[in-house]
Order: sequence, then structure tokens, then C-alpha cells
Amino acid sequence: MKLSLALLASAFAATSAFSPAATQVSISRSSTTSLNASRNRDKVVSRSKWAASRGYGSATAAVADVDADVAAANTGLMTNAEGLEYVRLANSAGDTSDIYLYGGVVTSYVVGGQEYIAVRPDAKMDGSKPISGGLSHCWPQFGPGAIQQHGFARNVNWTVKSMTDTTVELEMAPSDYTKAMWDKEFLCTFTVALEDDKLSTKMLVENKGEESFDFQAALHSYFTVSALDNLSIAGSFAGKEFLNKMVGEGEMQTEEREEITISEEYDRVYMGVNDPVLKDSGIGKSLTVMNTAGYEDTVLWNPYGNEGMGYNNFVCVESVKFNPVTLEGGKSWTGDMALKAGDFIPNISGQLFDNHFVHCFSHHCGCQRCFSIDSSP
Repeated sequence: MKLSLALLASAFAATSAFSPAATQVSISRSSTTSLNASRNRDKVVSRSKWAASRGYGSATAAVADVDADVAAANTGLMTNAEGLEYVRLANSAGDTSDIYLYGGVVTSYVVGGQEYIAVRPDAKMDGSKPISGGLSHCWPQFGPGAIQQHGFARNVNWTVKSMTDTTVELEMAPSDYTKAMWDKEFLCTFTVALEDDKLSTKMLVENKGEESFDFQAALHSYFTVSALDNLSIAGSFAGKEFLNKMVGEGEMQTEEREEITISEEYDRVYMGVNDPVLKDSGIGKSLTVMNTAGYEDTVLWNPYGNEGMGYNNFVCVESVKFNPVTLEGGKSWTGDMALKAGDFIPNISGQLFDNHFVHCFSHHCGCQRCFSIDSSP
């Protein structure tokens, strides 16, 4: 039996992933560079198309090269429209990442033109409150407790310790503001590296004093979703106990599913699960959350039904160290988390399509092989 082009088109039509307006800001420090780069790109595109139409080279390859050059030209310390500073990283492939000094929060990770990190539409990007979105720090407390909700790391200014086109190292030290609620001798260093195939983060907590202190740590990570109906989250969930905060005062339950889907409000703490993989059938993409040190648990959160928060276009899959860490004087703790984007091949009518088909369809090459696929086993 032959699959029709209409079926294929409907199955793989890419719904636009949540792309927050907050990160689409005017860049005052690089406006001239951006304008010149844009003009150069237009010239290259025009000339490349002319050459390609006459059989000389590939317009697509030329455009990809100039896109990478444009991205590289727009790196470094920048300022958004509301006055907040952030660092933009870019690699040779043209992938980018934005990291705000306020809160030390990663607000963007773009791979091949696809945004994977979400910022809520109701987020404040002026420093008046913690940024609602991105890879937001919860430190030294996760959730409610002795000090303010989720601690203070997400609403203080971090300083730039070092920076290149593809890496940034931020630092947070005690201040009068932090000492008033948590008088400990700490130093936090957050490093973000935009590698060729992933975005790597490292949270280093050092006890600079002699007395021990306890803390929790988390990245309250917001990820883009084309729509919740298109989302499933794989990982070692089956058989694990989780705290369901939406039942009464919180109830321990056991997960029976291999993959999680969301059709109601979620606030669940999965202890001992740190290998989630997000699969979005709407855009044919996956995102693997690689927790390789420190973060032992996963929290799933979504304010299902809340249009103001943009609930249908993001999910929080948080990397967490839920049980407190006791850090002795002079010692350190590290939380390593990386994001790796990939292709996700949905199963349509029992037919699992191969990577060639996904690449072909997404690039509109329309080769005969892909459009005459036999759906029979």
C-alpha cells in the first residue's frame, strides 16, 4: 500500500515551536555589525542562487557558511531592549546560545534554526523579577523553605569571569542581599559551553569557609514544545516512585509508564530519574538531557490550561538534586548537565521511517524514494 503525499505532509508538518518574543530583542552594542552582516548575507544569497542556477556550486552550502559567519560576528556581551546584559555564544555551525547575567540563566539554545529553550510569554526581561523561563537556577534552595522560593541565585546579577565565542564562565559570590537570608561563605561558578554537538553546563559550588552548610540545587529548565499533544518524555520512569504535588498535600505514587505524556497540570518529583529525552513529533526533533554529575532527580512541571503562561508551548523538565547536600569547609560540589538535539522519527500507521526520509522531507528535496514508501511491513 502506498502512502499519499498528503498523509506524509500532514504527519510531518512542523508546528512552530514556542519562540519567546523576550529573546528577540534589539542589540544596541552590535547594531552596526548586524546590519552589515545582514547586507553581506543578502549579497551572498543572491550571488549564490545565480551561480547555482547555472550549475556552479550549491546555494544552500554558501548560505549556511555565511549564516555561520553572521552568528560568529554577533557574539559577546550584549544588552536587551529592557537594559539587561546577556552573553551570546555562537559556534562554527551557526548554532547560538544566550546567557543572561541576571540570574545566570540560559534563555536560548538554537541548533539548525530550531529553538530548544523556552521563555514564557509573561516573563519579565527587565530585572524586576526572576526570568520565567530558560535554564533557571534554584539555589541554595529548591521550592519553598527557610528562605525565599527557589533561593536567590535566579534573582541576583552574576559576573563574567571569562568568555570566548563559544564559552562563558559566570560567578556568584556572597553579597549583603544574600547574607541577609543565608550567611554562608560560598562561591558558585556556572560555565556554559556551546560545543559542535551539544550545549554543556557546569555548576560548581565551593564552600570557602570552615563550617559546613547544606543546600539543594536545580536547573528549572523550560523547553520548547510545538504542542503538548505532540510531546512524550522517555527515560527510566517506569517503576519509579514520584511525589505528585497536585494530589492533596503531596502524595507518593508509582509511575507505570515507559514514556510520559502530559494532559493535565503537572508538578511531579521523580527521585532517581536523571535521563529524560523529550520527543516532539510536531517538529520531528528530540532533546536529550544528559545529567552526568550531581543532578540525580527530575521534576516535571507544566501549568496545564494556563494560556497566560503559554502552557501548550513549553514543558519544564528540571535537573534536580532534591535531597540536601552537606558541603564541608573547603570542599566543592559539581552539577553537570548537557543538552543534545537530534531527530525524532514518529511511527505513522505502523511504519517507522528512516533518517533519510526525515532529512529528505524536512529539506523538501522530494526524492522518489521517499514519496513512494511502501507502508507494509
